[in-house]
Amino acid sequence: MDYILKTNALSKSYKNFKALNGLSMTVPKGAIYGFVGKNGAGKTTLIRLICGLQEPTSGEYTLYGKRNTERGIVKARRRIGAVVETPSIYLEMTAEDNLKQQYRILGLPSFDGLNDLLKFVGLENTNGKKAKHFSLGMRQRLGIAIALAGDPDFLVLDEPINGLDPQGIVEIRELILKLNRERQITVLISSHILDELSRLATHYGFIDNGRMVKEISAADLEAACRKCVRLEVNDTKPLARVLDGMKLDYKILSPTTADVFSQVTVSKLALALAQADCEIVSMQERDESLESYYISLIGGGKNE
Repeated sequence: MDYILKTNALSKSYKNFKALNGLSMTVPKGAIYGFVGKNGAGKTTLIRLICGLQEPTSGEYTLYGKRNTERGIVKARRRIGAVVETPSIYLEMTAEDNLKQQYRILGLPSFDGLNDLLKFVGLENTNGKKAKHFSLGMRQRLGIAIALAGDPDFLVLDEPINGLDPQGIVEIRELILKLNRERQITVLISSHILDELSRLATHYGFIDNGRMVKEISAADLEAACRKCVRLEVNDTKPLARVLDGMKLDYKILSPTTADVFSQVTVSKLALALAQADCEIVSMQERDESLESYYISLIGGGKNE
C-alpha cells in the first residue's frame, strides 16, 4: 500500500508539556483519514508539524517518501493544501480576490483555473460580495478553495465543520467527498464530530495524550462495532442461564438489561425465557456507534 504520510515515534514538547508523545501513524494514498481525539490530544500539533509550521522535538515523518530532515521535504510540502484551525482569508476581499492573492503568493504564472475552482467549491455567484459578509460555511469553502490553489493532492483540514449549521455541514461533507472521488485527493480530517466523520472516513486514527491508540480502516471498524440485540427483562439472572445454555455471546449491562451479540432466533429465545420464568419487557436491534467505540477505546470522557 502507498502512504502519503508516515510518522515514526514523533514527539513535540513545549517546556514540560508533551503535545505529541511518540506518535506513529500512516495515511494511505486516496484515503479520507479521520484523525480523532479529545481537545489537547495533539491533533493540531501533528498538522502544524507536517505543514512545516513547527519542528518536531524528536522522531520523524515522511511525506511522499521524503523524510522531514531531507531537503526534498520542502518540495513534498508543496503538494499539501491545508486549513489549520481557521481559514486564512482576507475579510475585506471578495472570494475571487482572495484566490488571486493566493495565486500571487504561490507565484503562479496566471489566474487560469480560478473560476473553475470557485465553481467547484460553490462560490461562483458571490460576485462583489466581501468575505466578511459570508456565512461561516462559505468562509470554510473559500478557505478550502485557497488551500486547493496550488493543485495539491493531499488536503489537511483541522475541524472543518466546527460551528457550522446543518446546511453548512452537508455542503462541506459533499465537497470533501467530491474532492476525494473526482480529483483523487487524499484528505486528513481532524474532527471531534464523530457522527459526521463516520459518513466520510475510509480510515481512522484515534489519538490520546499525544499517542496513537489505534488505527483502523472503516471496514474493520464497522466489523468491530458489532450489531446486537438489546434485551430488557425482569431479571437478567435467568436470562444469563438461558443464554449460556444456548451458547450465545452476550453482555449484562444491568440487573434488567443485556446485549446479545450472536444471531438470535427470537421465537426460540422467547420460549426458553418463558420456561425459565424470565419475562421480556422489550427487544431492540442496535449498532455500536463510532462515538461509543471511541469512548470505550479511550476510556471515557468527552470527545472534543
